[in-house]
Amino acid sequence: MATEQTGSRRRNKPEDPRYGSPFTARKAAVASPNGMASMAGYNVLRKGGNAIDAMVAVNAALGVVFPHMTGAGGDAFWLVYDAKTKKRYALNASGHSAANVSVDDYKGQDSIDSRGARAAITVPGAIDGWCQANKRFGKISLKECLEPAIELANKGFPVSRSLAKFSENRLNLLRQYETTAETFLKDGIAPYMENEFMKNEKLGKTLEDIANGGRDAFYKGPIADKICEFLKSQGGFLDKKDFESHESNWVDPVEVEYRGRTVIAPPPNSDGMATLQILGMLENFDPSDWSDNQASFIDIFTRATDFAFQDRNHYLDDPKFNTVPTDELLSKEYLAQRAKRIADKTVGAPEVGMAKKGDTTFSCAVDEEGNAVAVIQSLYWEWGSGLVAGDTGLLLQNRGAYFSLNPESRDELKPNKRPAHTLTCSMVFKDDKPELIVGAMGGDGEPQTQATIISRVVDQGYNVQLAMDEPRWLLGRSWGSPYKGLRLEGRYSEELVQELENLGHINVSLVENYSDLCGHAQAIQIFDDRLEAAADPRAGGLAIGY
Repeated sequence: MATEQTGSRRRNKPEDPRYGSPFTARKAAVASPNGMASMAGYNVLRKGGNAIDAMVAVNAALGVVFPHMTGAGGDAFWLVYDAKTKKRYALNASGHSAANVSVDDYKGQDSIDSRGARAAITVPGAIDGWCQANKRFGKISLKECLEPAIELANKGFPVSRSLAKFSENRLNLLRQYETTAETFLKDGIAPYMENEFMKNEKLGKTLEDIANGGRDAFYKGPIADKICEFLKSQGGFLDKKDFESHESNWVDPVEVEYRGRTVIAPPPNSDGMATLQILGMLENFDPSDWSDNQASFIDIFTRATDFAFQDRNHYLDDPKFNTVPTDELLSKEYLAQRAKRIADKTVGAPEVGMAKKGDTTFSCAVDEEGNAVAVIQSLYWEWGSGLVAGDTGLLLQNRGAYFSLNPESRDELKPNKRPAHTLTCSMVFKDDKPELIVGAMGGDGEPQTQATIISRVVDQGYNVQLAMDEPRWLLGRSWGSPYKGLRLEGRYSEELVQELENLGHINVSLVENYSDLCGHAQAIQIFDDRLEAAADPRAGGLAIGY
């Protein structure tokens, strides 16, 4: 059954009347992977905050109710469209490594520790991102933005299916560290079940201190002292000077032209250029050629993804340490040359997968004034370092584990260096106005999912919820899987698998329907008379507005 609407294809399935149905709002909207976090942002909007304030509220709340994926102890990247100046901004809120850490500290190891204090070697950048965004663009105080998260932490919240699942799956990790067990397990022993209530009053106190004292309370005050003293007792490297020297940076987004539109993403050390390269290569193909041919579209798309990841693997780094030639890599000429090679099957089948684990949250908001914001925030692996820093209630990221110990690698571990990030999000502009905000978690899947949703909306006229609900695929790794090849969600057919194999793809397989492997996305599409917001059914998210 299908119904058409100008500028927005709708295809609802009888077995699920919500399939393909976005939340339609007149003035403002917010979307996140957790309903309580979305409501935190919604309430801030209703109380007079703008989209920037809403994103501070959402991401602070996610750290409370979605602690296995994200939190104040992690990193973030922001995209902001300021309606007043009609300008676009990116905020790099990722942290640098400790000043006194080096490859020599991991002698005899093949890689950096993935858990514990020797994994928590980069300064958490997310909080500075909240503070800088609120200070520059917010309408209400930081304290008002953090109130919903503080209330959830102190009064408790019902455990989501996702949190219950990852508590059970990583029970040994949560039990490994006393402070972590006390924070996230019942009596320090048992995992919380879905819909049971959890509190984190120590995190609530930390957030209250930040609400009252701002960024300095975290980076220059007693919170930093507690974190550094705890890490030192556990053999860690971060010290107070590392926290004091941290600062997020406002930078220009990178961009590419696509079907008469401009798509922007955060620049390196973010992986944003991969999304843009995929789209830049697709720009050289006629979408009518694949409108009724899934095999053709997935074939072209995954080969473009392979080329984009080859460039990412070779170039992506902290630009303060190694130049990343984004102008050349995103030029029309270069992408046209790469697109020509997609048709050359002698190049071989796509087979990629650099990214390590990456569990993330993406959220977005649009307000009555026309401001639009996208935020991707993460602890890196699920549960990050696995280490709650003393009595702060704060779970620290393990983003430093992404660094290489190989002296020939561009991403070699060095002091005061930001690691390469899989974190990225996107905005699509038409006639210099924001048309679509989209992002997703999922390691290597992040740029693939974003480019897929953008293509479905722009090329095929799907509305954002349908673009998100429809089956997806993953080339390469996600969630730490060593798999190399192409995986399709089970709603695709065995016949499609055979078609792709006939086109030269290897290791093609089907996975479960609505698989976590294909990431969790959120999006908002902006029309002249309305907003359409979407949350991914693969997560327990919520899109809402007014």
